[in-house]
Amino acid sequence: MQKRGGNVSLNTYADIFSTEQSRAEDRLEKVREIPLAELHPFKNHPFKVLDDESMQRTVESIARFGVLSPAIARPSPDGGYELVAGHRRHHACELVGMETMPVIVRELDDDAATILMVDSNLQRETILPSERAFAYKMKLEAMRHQGERTDLTSRQVVGKLEAADMLGKDTGESGRQIQRFIRLTELIPELLDMVDQKQIAFNPAVELSFLKPEEQKQLLEAMDYAQATPSLSQAQRLKKYSQEGKCTLEVMCTVMDEEKKTDLDRVIIKQDVLRKYFPKSYTPKQMEDTIIRLLEQWQRKKQREQER
Repeated sequence: MQKRGGNVSLNTYADIFSTEQSRAEDRLEKVREIPLAELHPFKNHPFKVLDDESMQRTVESIARFGVLSPAIARPSPDGGYELVAGHRRHHACELVGMETMPVIVRELDDDAATILMVDSNLQRETILPSERAFAYKMKLEAMRHQGERTDLTSRQVVGKLEAADMLGKDTGESGRQIQRFIRLTELIPELLDMVDQKQIAFNPAVELSFLKPEEQKQLLEAMDYAQATPSLSQAQRLKKYSQEGKCTLEVMCTVMDEEKKTDLDRVIIKQDVLRKYFPKSYTPKQMEDTIIRLLEQWQRKKQREQER
């Protein structure tokens, strides 16, 4: 006798297999073509996107081969996507005239996104001191936040130097050096630009970062007055004067006007002294070339007089 009952629908082996396969595929990250207009820069992105020779090479490569490595982005609450890695590729695609670029969309919290953003950019060949300084600062803060969370396997509390040491293991720097780089973020933009342009050396810059912002602005005036940048010794004294409340513009001008050991073998003629002897259109290089040429003429004249 045949049993009565409701119809029972049984999945075939192929149905079960395809379901499991689709679930596995859903778990995999997919590369998607996303419009450039929907990709927005990472908040407070510390790395500069410059139209330099490196960018030109990237543009030429993308124009020829396309984007070989997809960018990484995360959904933005305001719509579109926030770029985590791939800012330079994004700009290069704009220059090429592309409308979309390949992107992996990944769900990331703020701390994880910050760490990934910094790590992906620290692989670049050339990184400015200011970029490294702000990148280290952002990653260190993200690591501390993760260290304070109870849902992670790491300890709840990570000290400042300990976190810097952990960051240093990833970058090949000591914890102390990481902290010294982060000190540069305390410099006013004008001084930090001078560090990037190698007008102020790294060690003096770290000492100058302890000056108050208003003192740093006055230091610009003192440097212009002396036509010089601080040596390490001068920067250390300025830091001490600042801590003692004695770092006035007059004091800074006095310190900056001192003769440095490196200047003992140099002859310095201030530009305002030279300007009255040259046309306004002359560049410093033209002035230098003219002075050298006149000195060579003077030297030949002296030699002829001695031979008579």
